[in-house]
Order: sequence, then C-alpha cells, then structure tokens
Amino acid sequence: MAPLDIMEQKALLLLLTLVPGIGPARIKSIVYHFSDLKELLHAGIDALVTVPGIGESLARQIHHFLHHAQTRDGAMRLAEAQVNGLYRYNASIVTLLDYNYPPLLKEIYDPPPCLFVRGKLPDMNSTGVAVVGTRNASQYGKQATAILCRELVHHGIAIYSGLAYGIDMAAHTATIESGGITVAVLASGVDTLYTDPQGKLWPKIIENGAIVSEEWLGSELSPGKFPKRNRIIAGISSGTIVIESDLKGGSLITAAAALEQNREVFALPGSIFARTSRGTNKLIQQGHAKAVMGIEDILSELGVALQKGSSGETKQHKQNELLHSLTSLEQKIIRCMGTGPIHIDKLVTASALDLPTLLVHLFELELKSAIEQQPGQFFMKKVL
Repeated sequence: MAPLDIMEQKALLLLLTLVPGIGPARIKSIVYHFSDLKELLHAGIDALVTVPGIGESLARQIHHFLHHAQTRDGAMRLAEAQVNGLYRYNASIVTLLDYNYPPLLKEIYDPPPCLFVRGKLPDMNSTGVAVVGTRNASQYGKQATAILCRELVHHGIAIYSGLAYGIDMAAHTATIESGGITVAVLASGVDTLYTDPQGKLWPKIIENGAIVSEEWLGSELSPGKFPKRNRIIAGISSGTIVIESDLKGGSLITAAAALEQNREVFALPGSIFARTSRGTNKLIQQGHAKAVMGIEDILSELGVALQKGSSGETKQHKQNELLHSLTSLEQKIIRCMGTGPIHIDKLVTASALDLPTLLVHLFELELKSAIEQQPGQFFMKKVL
C-alpha cells in the first residue's frame, strides 16, 4: 500500500475535521496512532477503538463516515477544493504532520490539525510572544504596546496577535514599524480580513510574517470561533501579554488558555479608575499574571538575555540626548508635563506662557517627536 503524497495527506486531515463527533484533540490522537494515515481509510471498528479517546460509539461513527462511499467522497471533494483554492490567495496548509508546524502549538491538548497560512511562519526555533487587549484601547495602552513591541522586536522576538481593532492592531503596526516579524491569527478564513477590508495593514503582515487560521477558506465568522482562535494565539506563543482589558473580554480568554497550556502570562497594570485596566489589574491581583513594569519583566521570565542598547541606562541616555536638543523654553514646557496627558489650558497656567506662544512651541516639540497631541487638546510626553 503506497503512502499518501503530501497533498493527499493534507486533504485527508481536512476531511477528518468534517467527521461529526471528533475535534482537534481526537484528531491529534488519530494522527499519532496511525503511522500512515492511509491505514485509517482501511481501519475497522476494532482498530479505531484502540485510539486513545475513541470509544466504541465514536469508532462506529468514524468508520461509517470513512466507509460510506457517498459521504466520504463528498467530504473529500470539499477538502480537495480547499487545497486547490489555496493558489488564489498564495496560501498554504501546514498540518500536524509537517516539519514546519509551530512546535509550541503542537504541544497543546487540542492543536489545529491544519493551519491555513498566508505568508511565512517565524523560524521554529525563534521565541514568540502574544500581545492582546481590548478593542477600546486607551492612548496609554497603545503607547505601552508600541514600546513593548519595539523592545521585543529588538530582542528577535516575534509578535502574535489577533488583528482585532485596538491593541491587536497597535501590536501588529508597532512590530512592522520596528522591522520585526508578526503573525495575525484569525477567527475567519485567511481569505476574509474583516477588520482590515481596505488592506492598510494585512499586506504588510504577510510581507513581514504571516496570517494564519484553522478555519476553512470561505468560512463564515461566528462568535464561537473567537475562543478557538484565542487558544491558538496562546498556544503558539511562549507567553501572553494582556495590555488592557475589562473584567470580561477575549484577551482574558487568551490569558486563561495560556495558563491552561502552562505558558507565561503578563499584564500591564493600569489606573484603578479605568475600565480598560480592571481585567489586567485583577489578573495581577489574583496572581495569574506577572505585572509588566518594563521589558526586563518579560525577558527574565522567558529566559531571553538583555541585549546591549536596550537597558534602562541606554533609554535614559536617549532621553538626555533629546532634552539637550531642545531649547530652554521647550525644556520648560516638557517639565510642566507629568506622566499622563495634560490639557492645553492647564499647560498655559503651568508654563506661564500665553496661548499663541505655547502653541508654536508645542508644534516644534511635535516635530522633534518629544510630545504627541491627543484628541480634546491634550498633550503628552513621548516615552523613548
């Protein structure tokens, strides 16, 4: 009996996902039980019962599905159509049996039997970190995301997220702008970029990493697919950083999946008055996540050595260089700003400058990337 070729093997694994009553965990058992998947097509009920997690009732169901010609042929045509449709999106399918299947993802209880991939997955030996959070991200959350992603990229760490609005988008964007590798894990098929229909971001993700999903091409989005997607984000990464979240949200589901998979979980502490920090603060309070005060907190847990140029001393040096490039009046304005946003009316009072003069200097400070303007006439120092 000749073994299946690569495309036949991929089609058969896709076919297995159509068998009623078996999910990723049982498919993993089946794949590891049979040395050649072609044996599965000829296996009797007695052989199927010997697979861990497959009882007699389910064995009969699988046997009927695979040996009922009309049912099996119809499912195989659907699977082959998926394989044949990959070229339209310059995509590929990576299965549990492939050498380039993400090794950490393979370790979880219920890894996806097949991953649809557009782009190139990170090197198997590289470290990856998931960065997730609320869709209703604050400026604080976005800024922290940009800083952390930039530092992680500097240490050769790939960034995984879910291409959702808010923190996810900020993570992908910051990674690309820093020249890093990022992977977006979707709850839809890789042919449906529902959060970026205009293509402002996803083509850059494909150029600098990959877009992946376990959902078939053309599959419709549904609420139940998001928790499935979140387990992949947690499972494919060495650790998960929750930037901002309320007490309920998809990022907390990702954190819970990471904990179940014995992965590191980090959370960004925030104001006790901010709804977007209630979830992260609770994770820290309950001991479910390590508080992130800086990049060192993440690297130490992941066992990644600090590189030259990323220490607090180097950051301070850069900040000193920036301050020295400012005029004395610009330095005075910077000193009037705290760690958070300040309204222009308060800045007028604190700086003792008239409004027209202050506006001119604020414009110069923006050009020098020392500050940034936020909605509502608020201004905030940029953190290097």
